[in-house]
Amino acid sequence: MKSRFNTLTKTDVAIDAGEILGPFEWQRHCLSHGGINSKPLPERVVEGARRLQLPLLRTFMQEYLNVYPAQGRFDWSKADPYMRSLQATGAKVVAALTIKPTPLFPRIDQKIWQPTDRSEWQKVIAAVAKRYSVDQPIVTYWEIGNETDIGENGGSPMLVNSVDEYYSYYQTHVEAIRSVFPQAKIGGPAMANPFAPWVEPFLEKCRTTGTQLDFISWHVYNDKPSRHGEIGRHFRQLADRFSHRPELFVTEWNKGFDPVSVEEMAFEPHRAAHTAATILEMADAGVGRSFYYHVWDQTNYSFEFERFFADPVIMTKHWNEVPHRFGLFGVNEEVRPQYFVYQMLGRMGRETVLSSCQHPGLRVRAVRDDKKVSVLLVHHHTEATADLIVQLNFSHLTHSRKQLKTYRIDNQRRWVGETLELLPLETREVDTYPKFSCQVHSPQGTVVLLVLEELG
Repeated sequence: MKSRFNTLTKTDVAIDAGEILGPFEWQRHCLSHGGINSKPLPERVVEGARRLQLPLLRTFMQEYLNVYPAQGRFDWSKADPYMRSLQATGAKVVAALTIKPTPLFPRIDQKIWQPTDRSEWQKVIAAVAKRYSVDQPIVTYWEIGNETDIGENGGSPMLVNSVDEYYSYYQTHVEAIRSVFPQAKIGGPAMANPFAPWVEPFLEKCRTTGTQLDFISWHVYNDKPSRHGEIGRHFRQLADRFSHRPELFVTEWNKGFDPVSVEEMAFEPHRAAHTAATILEMADAGVGRSFYYHVWDQTNYSFEFERFFADPVIMTKHWNEVPHRFGLFGVNEEVRPQYFVYQMLGRMGRETVLSSCQHPGLRVRAVRDDKKVSVLLVHHHTEATADLIVQLNFSHLTHSRKQLKTYRIDNQRRWVGETLELLPLETREVDTYPKFSCQVHSPQGTVVLLVLEELG
């Protein structure tokens, strides 16, 4: 009886280890967190994020932190431990400012975005920036608002939905932040809909007036990785109009929202394949930074939002009733498959080398450093495709003994949860000529990493 593997579709991948295309800057693709409750990251999640050694982490400076509970009085008792837990990951923070203090916004209404006293409001913003960018050097980038085009539906207490309104809102924050932290990087508009009709006019207004805009930010939740890349290319064209080109930040991204939410879905390997495929698409599109949403799934506590949301049930539905289960870690700190996509990327090397593949459902990235060559295979397609046998055809390798290791994120959960280590599917010694071939099994909706590393 023949093995079923003999019947699978075969495809070839070519890797030229001698043809360097440029640096492999995987660490441009970082993580996002927050907007659900005021709890600091737990130590296990902090340690998991720290191991990935990512330079930036995006979060919400949300009103549930209650930093200005009464006129003339600040309270940092919630915000300090929250922000310090992010700092403990080793990353600098991109903070989206979404606070809406009751003393300055006594009426609960998302359409009210102007405070009762603009001068006092700017003093509050300045105090927040001073505490977390100057007194405690945690935040290097300040993002103005979060999904203000949809307000409470996007987790924001502000609905600011025209070019003139958002520009005024933005300028109020820029002036306040720069008064205490003039070297701050500031940007926006962090839109839920990247093609909202006032986004392009806002960017044009910043360009023509010379308004500080260090980065352009937007959000994407879509099941097609190619769509993430298309939107990145759109914003790259808009950024190219500036004499000093702003950075491009996708400050939240993930797959689309599912109408069903059961625990098994959190561990489906196709989520990891979507994550890896989207990172490659955004990298190829020239996105400067992306922030996978999010690090840790959380419970939403309604009392934290009732003080400033007219409809706090929105958050309950998103995170308690039909939770998205997007976290690299679950509510109980259990690690999810997507975490290991980032671990794979961190193991690959420093320089991208030439690779090619003709199969429409397979994305490939080949990387090298002084002693190893690595190949990432992402088998993801929005339509079902057959499992594959992939033949990797290397050229310009060193003629030497090497260790071949293959890792795969699939439905077998090949990792040690306690140590957060992905386990190899195969480990063997090989002796390669400059040309060398080997084969791996690539099921639909999985991620494979093959590493050839010099021995001795």
